[in-house]
Amino acid sequence: MLHDLENQLIETWEIHNRINLFLLDALKDEHLTDISASKGRNVGQQFAHIHNVRLMWFKASNPDLLKNQVKFESDSATTKKKLSAALTKSSKAVIALLQAGFETGSIKGFKPHPAAFLGYLLSHESHHRGQIILSLKQSGHMIDQKVQYGIWEWGSR
Repeated sequence: MLHDLENQLIETWEIHNRINLFLLDALKDEHLTDISASKGRNVGQQFAHIHNVRLMWFKASNPDLLKNQVKFESDSATTKKKLSAALTKSSKAVIALLQAGFETGSIKGFKPHPAAFLGYLLSHESHHRGQIILSLKQSGHMIDQKVQYGIWEWGSR
């Protein structure tokens, strides 16, 4: 029974990451430089930040997972192709980190447990997904309704 729950939690992560990629895929490369009225990171930098925070957790929890991962520097998140490849690769490493955490009952450097770590990642990345959509809207590049609704279609992502 517990193994089934762990598989469901991994699948939840996979769906979440596919939704990030679904949103990224819906954008034009030139919209990666869109920024919200309140300033801060542009759209490309938001996606890069999501990836870089994953890497931060690998460094703290399991440095072996950093192998073949590339951190984005401040203005290097310039194409959807680079962002998508990085997010895909780091997502696989998140799965490995979660699986190991479920086996041991902990994620090094995070309290209280691996399921809460998953919740933390989902919350953090969803917050930035909202900032991305707001930045696009405020820059005059509103995503179409198919994508707006599509990010909530967890049963088909």
